[in-house]
Amino acid sequence: MPHSHNSHAAPRPLIALFTYGGGMRGLIPAHFMQRIEETTGLHMADMVDVFCGPSTGSILNAALNIPHPYESQKPKFKARHMVRFYEREGAQIFPQDAFRSLRSLVHDFNNRTLKLRQLNALMKNGHYDHANLGRALRALFGRAKLSESLSSLMIPVYNIDGRTTFPHRELTREERSEHHGLIREGGHAVWLSNLKFAEQAPPAHDVALYDAVMGSTAAPTFFPCHSFLTRQGNSLREQEITAIDGSIFDNPCTSYMGMLRPLLKPNQKLIMIVIGTGYANRSIRRDDWNRFGSLGVVDPENDMPLINIFFHAPETALHDAFMQEMGPQVLNFNKSLIEGPFAKDYPSVAIDDASPENIRKLKNFFEMMLEENRKQFDDMCEILVSNYDSKHQKDTSPNGSQSLTDRLRNHIANLTKPNEKDKP
Repeated sequence: MPHSHNSHAAPRPLIALFTYGGGMRGLIPAHFMQRIEETTGLHMADMVDVFCGPSTGSILNAALNIPHPYESQKPKFKARHMVRFYEREGAQIFPQDAFRSLRSLVHDFNNRTLKLRQLNALMKNGHYDHANLGRALRALFGRAKLSESLSSLMIPVYNIDGRTTFPHRELTREERSEHHGLIREGGHAVWLSNLKFAEQAPPAHDVALYDAVMGSTAAPTFFPCHSFLTRQGNSLREQEITAIDGSIFDNPCTSYMGMLRPLLKPNQKLIMIVIGTGYANRSIRRDDWNRFGSLGVVDPENDMPLINIFFHAPETALHDAFMQEMGPQVLNFNKSLIEGPFAKDYPSVAIDDASPENIRKLKNFFEMMLEENRKQFDDMCEILVSNYDSKHQKDTSPNGSQSLTDRLRNHIANLTKPNEKDKP
């Protein structure tokens, strides 16, 4: 029976992991998670309460939450398996880009003059064959469903077909008659989710992890959109989603303010671990922007400036408010891919460079990030282990000693204090 001094204690803090998108640059968080598992001796799904993140981040998060076929309480994959996944499948998903120079040349012409079938296919159907990505993800996820995830899991997609979006309010009788229960308007951000941590969470989506991740990784200009059916909870009504990359809208600020914060219990703290894939958003000079024109702003030879702006703009708009509220309770592991004393040895900013040389550089970049954040990494591992303890052991201790949940709260509180070892 719990001690009286714990009867009104604040709820156990929630640990969220946000993993950024970035194609092959997903090797960076994969290496981070491998090192976390090696350091703690635990699985990521044992220590993290809720996994968030779009695109390549959704591949990692979903794979680490698939139950083992013979031990349903354990994950099927470890993070080291995901490192091998990227190293093995990268060249199949992103084969050597023989058309990049040609496409850059084609962008200098009006695409309405294109007549050649190959060029039309190149310009209209996406740059890479999505079947290669599909085969890799099908082999990885099999028949696993989002509703079966070991921990809470959020997979963001942007549904471009608003005609099939669930309404956000109760419809009038006339609206139901006219629209058959659906709102017919523009596209919507959608979090496909299984939120096990919250009592008031919406029902889990009944959707295959394969479909959810295929939708979240459908990066514009790289892969076509992905359509699939889903339903929530016991609803008999299926929803068709036509999805593109969740990176269009999702970032740590949006995930927190849009989904996590409304579901926290009163007085419940949240700590968010953010593992990046490298900052790659360059500033653009006025004359360069005007020179790009309507096609140049999406040209890979120019680093696709408009696409990068779309991906980064939502986060910059919310960042100040997010950090003011969260502050030191955000543990961020990321660094610039375009600036620094060793920038000439950094990996490519391109999300589709699966060359052996770039794979080697991605691992080296992870090692640099780790060394630059060693103290924060050690703190994070301690927090994660304490979170595992508080979830899997009793929350009280004899003789009035500190409970495991209190230890976790203290770890989080200490993030706001200077380290005693660092004082002179």
